[in-house]
Amino acid sequence: MLNILLATLEYSEYIAPYKLVLFLLFFFLWIWLITWLYHDALNLRMGSVFWTSIVFVIGAVGALIWMLIPIFMLGMLLYLIAIGMAFIIYVVQRDATVAEIDRILTVGHIKRLFNRTDKKSTSKEGIVFVTANGNEVPVPESRTVEFFGYKKACELFSDAIWRRSTEIILSPTSGDYTVIYYVDGTALKQPEIDKEQMEYFIGFIKQVADLNVKEKRRPQNSKFEIHKNDTVVTWGINTAGSTVGEQIKFKQMALEGILKLSDFGLNQDIFEQFNAIRDNDHGLFIVAGPPKTGVTTTFYGLLRNHDAYLNSINTLEKRPSGVLPNIIQTIFSLSDTGRTTYAGKLREIMGTDPTILGIADCADGATAKMICKIVEQGKLVYITLEADNVLQALGKWIKLVGNKDAAVRNLIGISNQRLIRKLCSECKEGYEPNRGLLKKFNIPAERAKVFYRADRLQQDRRGRSKICDTCQGIGYVGRMPVFETITINDELRAFINQTNSLSEINSKFRSAKMLFLQEQALKEVVAGSTSVNEMIRVFSTSKKVRRPIPKK
Repeated sequence: MLNILLATLEYSEYIAPYKLVLFLLFFFLWIWLITWLYHDALNLRMGSVFWTSIVFVIGAVGALIWMLIPIFMLGMLLYLIAIGMAFIIYVVQRDATVAEIDRILTVGHIKRLFNRTDKKSTSKEGIVFVTANGNEVPVPESRTVEFFGYKKACELFSDAIWRRSTEIILSPTSGDYTVIYYVDGTALKQPEIDKEQMEYFIGFIKQVADLNVKEKRRPQNSKFEIHKNDTVVTWGINTAGSTVGEQIKFKQMALEGILKLSDFGLNQDIFEQFNAIRDNDHGLFIVAGPPKTGVTTTFYGLLRNHDAYLNSINTLEKRPSGVLPNIIQTIFSLSDTGRTTYAGKLREIMGTDPTILGIADCADGATAKMICKIVEQGKLVYITLEADNVLQALGKWIKLVGNKDAAVRNLIGISNQRLIRKLCSECKEGYEPNRGLLKKFNIPAERAKVFYRADRLQQDRRGRSKICDTCQGIGYVGRMPVFETITINDELRAFINQTNSLSEINSKFRSAKMLFLQEQALKEVVAGSTSVNEMIRVFSTSKKVRRPIPKK
């Protein structure tokens, strides 16, 4: 190449000083381009030697052609076209393998080049990562492994926060990672993520959470914060190894205080039933429901319905979901299992002589029998049980106690619940319900002239469809509880003791004006708060066989 350059100097009519300057300028630009491409391809693991060789050969051939063509400007144009085409081919291949925010020569990339600001910790999405120790994470150096992980983290969490996801599960497969968001308790599958990108992401997010980056088999857990605009979100992180890679689970940790009963948005009948419990000086109330249906929230709300300054309130829990103000919360941990039982821990609490007790996860007979004795001493007790309905909760409680009379003697009520998604108020669509459907649900036509369903899309000023900004195209925003409740009086107590049939008790509860869960949900459908499809989704689980109540 140097010999060609010297030979051309002999032709003064061809090589003018300005032409030599142009030639050298583009020659060194070519050298810079090769150097940049080599490092970029090396960081992206795209075959740095292969792409560098291609651009080098094309540039050398282009320069030779430039020298051989008598017309200087034509040779320069062909040279630039050759180099440019090689570079564009690389960029196309490159941008197809990286996240959108890392692509170059796009409109967004060009805008960022002209709008650079000196931000120490904030990404282009306005995100700041804060470690488990409370330290802000600076933006990593561009084109480093940490930088790629950081960008993927910005992209993932920006999308998850926008979609109102409270839980993210990243599961490895043989070729990539599946991504699941949980929005309002419902799993929503997202586009899969390439395994190589996930390696960058996992390495970065583990550093943020102060986890061992090299440990990929043993479970690890921690937490970190994300600051986005004026919002602070605390995420808990759990990692677990598998044969195909690490599974990562993120879950938002609630920052707000525990709700009070008045904050639940209950209908008047249910609110009055719950509110009346605090008028009892002693008794047992059972809060029941399947997992992840808000049972703990209701349990806490009922405890907070009492004045913690006038009453001594204690809880016994295995997995507390929050901090209850002015209430003593006792945790039964793994370290307790070697020296005491759940019933033994409850006995320790009774040494402080509380007036109100909340006992979560009552699942053994010894604890159940002790609870009955505690209520006999004049205490008001709330317990949680896992059950599908009120009758199942009653049968389970009697079985735990082992004595029907003792189990129901001081029982003052049972609740069972589900969580149902609320329709988006901005995009829900009204329609005339089918007459056959109304008849099936035993709803008078005059009471339900309009039902509502999720529309998901809105229209802009030009009549074009667009995704609803409120629900992000899901059709639902938030959840509300629906309850099946019964207040146990002396008449019902005596009837339960006299029969061993749940179906007979069911009929008696119905005559006491207890509405089933489906009926309570249907009231919300008629009110326009939720949809028929959502009600069907929640109650589509198979019903368990009802068994007789254990005899005395």
